[in-house]
Amino acid sequence: MENAFAEFGLPGKPGTDAFWAAVGAPPSVPADDGGWVTLFLWRGSEASIGFESWSEPVPLRRWGETDCWYAEVRMPARLRVTYQLLAGDSAYADPFNPVGAGGDRSIAATPDAPGQPHWPVVGAADVLPLPRTRIRWAGEGLGGRRTVRVHPAGGGGPVVLLLDGDDWLYLHPAMTAFDSAVASGEIPPVTLVFLPAKDRAAEFACRPELWEAVRDELLPLVAESGVPADPDQLVVAGQSLGGLSAMYAALEFPDLVSRVACQSGSFWWTPDAMDLPDPLGGPVGGAIAARLRERPELSGLRVAFDVGEHETRMLPHCELTESLTEQAGATVRVSRSASGHDRAGWRHALLRDVAWALG
Repeated sequence: MENAFAEFGLPGKPGTDAFWAAVGAPPSVPADDGGWVTLFLWRGSEASIGFESWSEPVPLRRWGETDCWYAEVRMPARLRVTYQLLAGDSAYADPFNPVGAGGDRSIAATPDAPGQPHWPVVGAADVLPLPRTRIRWAGEGLGGRRTVRVHPAGGGGPVVLLLDGDDWLYLHPAMTAFDSAVASGEIPPVTLVFLPAKDRAAEFACRPELWEAVRDELLPLVAESGVPADPDQLVVAGQSLGGLSAMYAALEFPDLVSRVACQSGSFWWTPDAMDLPDPLGGPVGGAIAARLRERPELSGLRVAFDVGEHETRMLPHCELTESLTEQAGATVRVSRSASGHDRAGWRHALLRDVAWALG
């Protein structure tokens, strides 16, 4: 067929120079179930598509004897997803897609996925800007030295502690996005503190060591850094295990953490969950729900919860935690992102919910 992918807006015969010159980000056409069929293309050898949490890998098929490999992937309505091309033992960003996340990842979105204002299009080869201020944190309470970056968006203000800070530095340009949101008046000036994790499973479990170290070591270093900052006004933003840790801190360190932006918190977590064949199959709401049932007094807490609408197994854990938190007296905001368990889908919620947490 001369125009095999004409319905996706691609003219010409697959594998020709004219065909490849027309290829861009994965195009989508409506499916009969209300979702979408999205075309992924790869030029070269046998490969598959690796999606972030939403789907198992999808193998690509070869078009005849050409160098064109393709997959028509059925996607639900409202989905933004990170993916890679997997060839042999290597992973690559999609060379045709201008929207990247780090050097070996790309982002695809169905046409009905909401926009993400303030997040610039960043290619896989682009180097993201980094904050000028670096804090060398010995991490005596955590047993490991690390570098913490600090950025005063709009001149600085309340501290926004970004857990998994390296992801927001090197994969997704949070510094640029916050600068844009502050300049537009959607967020007040804030001081971003990018906290990298060394051992996520250990540090973000429901244990006090991280938050004692943040309180006793890190925040005093931020105050001494010379960057304008107000550590007395602190928002903790965390995703997945980071969201679990942020909520734990709000419960156990209320004098430190009273404002939280939580995306897809791992509220399935219990002390033994990681050792189970199915970590999400334990008690709904996990250890956090158990603590919330003790009815802590949370009237001073302001917490925004968000979870990907396609995270079907996460939703019961998150919904129970949201409900119990509100019943305990906290001021709660609940939303759903057009994604699975994927940082690409949490980006808009991060900006919006930090602004809301600041009131």
